[in-house]
Amino acid sequence: MASTDNLDLTESSTASEPQQQIPLISRELSWLAFNYRVLQEAKDPRVPLLERLNFMAIFSSNLDEYFKVRVATMRRLVQLKKKTREKLEDDPSQELEAILTEVSRQQEEFGHVYRNELLPELRKEQIYLIDETECTDGQRKMALDYFRRTVKPLLVPIIFSTNPSPLFLKDQTVYLMVRLLPKADQAPAQEQYAILEIPTHKHGSRFVQLPIEQGKHYVMLLDDVIRIGLAELFPGFAEVEAYAVKLSRDAELDIEEEVSGNLMAKIKKSLKKRETGHPSRLLFDPATPRPMLQALLDRIGITTEELVEGSRFHNFRDFFGFPKFKLPELYYAPQPPLPHPVLENAPSLLAAMKEQEFMVHYPYQKFDYVLRFFEEAASDPQVTSISVTLYRVADKSKVAKALIKAAEHGKLVTVVVELKARFDEESNIYWGNQLEKAGANVIYGVPDLKVHSKIGLVTRQENGQAVQYAYLSTGNYNEKTSLIYTDHALFTTDERLTNELTKVFHFLVDGERDLTFEHLLVAPFNLRSDLNALIQQEMKLAQEGKPAYLIAKMNALQDSRMIKQLYEASQAGVKIELLVRGICSLIPGVPGLSENITVRSIVDRYLEHGRIYVFGNGGEEKVYVASADWMNRNLSRRVEVGFPIYNPILRQEIRHLLDLHMRDTYKSRHSDNQYCLPEDPSNVVHAQYASYDYLKQMADQHEAEGPVEN
Repeated sequence: MASTDNLDLTESSTASEPQQQIPLISRELSWLAFNYRVLQEAKDPRVPLLERLNFMAIFSSNLDEYFKVRVATMRRLVQLKKKTREKLEDDPSQELEAILTEVSRQQEEFGHVYRNELLPELRKEQIYLIDETECTDGQRKMALDYFRRTVKPLLVPIIFSTNPSPLFLKDQTVYLMVRLLPKADQAPAQEQYAILEIPTHKHGSRFVQLPIEQGKHYVMLLDDVIRIGLAELFPGFAEVEAYAVKLSRDAELDIEEEVSGNLMAKIKKSLKKRETGHPSRLLFDPATPRPMLQALLDRIGITTEELVEGSRFHNFRDFFGFPKFKLPELYYAPQPPLPHPVLENAPSLLAAMKEQEFMVHYPYQKFDYVLRFFEEAASDPQVTSISVTLYRVADKSKVAKALIKAAEHGKLVTVVVELKARFDEESNIYWGNQLEKAGANVIYGVPDLKVHSKIGLVTRQENGQAVQYAYLSTGNYNEKTSLIYTDHALFTTDERLTNELTKVFHFLVDGERDLTFEHLLVAPFNLRSDLNALIQQEMKLAQEGKPAYLIAKMNALQDSRMIKQLYEASQAGVKIELLVRGICSLIPGVPGLSENITVRSIVDRYLEHGRIYVFGNGGEEKVYVASADWMNRNLSRRVEVGFPIYNPILRQEIRHLLDLHMRDTYKSRHSDNQYCLPEDPSNVVHAQYASYDYLKQMADQHEAEGPVEN
């Protein structure tokens, strides 16, 4: 059996191993601070109005997932026996209370932003989101007619008194609880309750557009259209009232971190459980009568502990589908993906890679080159094999289709499909099945680990020798997210990297674990240890009185061992600049501990997703781009790949983009979520727009100069 000495799986047992206590910010509260930054975008008047609505939808969607996964996990911890809970580092009941308090505060502010800022701003732009109380007689008539023709056939109301069986509410679905008040002469003369699902999916949208009147756009939520027709749905009652509720269910997949038995079957079973998982949150309209709410709790079998006060409307994520009015000034100005200066006109992408390395930066530049890479490899008769890891795959993935084509052409196609990519399991299963049918060798994950790396390797026979072409990236093979996630990718034939990438695939395919890496940073092999060594080198330089620094951009920083080392590096005099979009458990600026560390965050038009690590190294900077954040799971329980940027031109390119982000004074926040304001108001750096301009200038300059003849 192969040795496992080089694997770092120690973090998988942190719950039972005592850790040295260091000052840390709660992971949960830090995540909520990140989501608050999303809400800040919805509040920011500099953001176009309808984009602000979109950020409200993102905030709501994020919070839904948070309750389905993290809060559901916390509730499970709280339910553990006392002796078991005592083994945990923190009291889950106290942390859960803190989480719910902060969520309540944010929800209150969310409601204020919607009611008192966004709705008035929409009205200024002649967009009126009206409810059943604000309709004119003509609009009410049109809405009622629409209800009769289109909505009523989709409704299936359940009256409690006529259906005593337990009630099941679908996950993330909005329902109307209906209070039916009898007429005076009815027997029994007591109110009744009913419930009905708002048929958003069957209807195709949560919104109904009414005719434009005098240049004014009128929109109604489907909820309010139903409210207009409720009396017809429940005839014979004196009054009919409706209050919205929504249930979120536990979505954490309880899968062992090892492939024991059929992992595919486990995933499919867990996907079914996701719809029937234990309730983690019941959002309700605060105006709901308490007896009515209690009747619902009794029917669905949950307690008041899962109750979270919401508003009149739930599932604000449905505002992703808010009508797209032809009002360009209310949206971000278009930023069409730019052509790469060389790859755009290269007759053969593989031939261009043979000549030099290239970096592509999404979404500023086209994702098309990734598709060309695999499509060209699929059609090239000299290509013998393609290996790739798939983490989050687009529903209509052109990359997967190119791999299917390659397999059908008789090439050896090996695809590592990660089944545990949360909320994308179903899509990954589908494409895994399609690839298998085409003859590809499909591997569903790796024992003990989640495969999170974004790598591809093409082997081509040239003059009797095998030549390898590699693609390494921080982002997924996903055409859809490439338009909204900022990521970096390297196209290379550098044998130092391709040879080691071959080792990574040997591990993924054959389970070979006795591996060493000199150039790539690979978790769970050398990523943690090499990062430690690089930080130690900066500490040594600082102790010698030489300039020492570290700059790192990532999505999350939570690993306690890594934070401890950063604290020690700060104490040694290393200047550390961190740009962390999401969770950050490190506390910066503490005298005697972290006074040499600054932490900032950018939430803006695009989702910052690329990870970049820079080490001063005594004037010979080392620059890495990676798929890994500095979290326990990334450093120890996932397969991640970080890759050095050796080419000095590309290193300058990635450093320039990083510097723009480190100098941002438009959307950058300090660790307390206060904006980083410029000292000179006339010298504002807006990193995402400056990045686009920089890459556009490169493309324009190359086009003006024309291709250079060799």
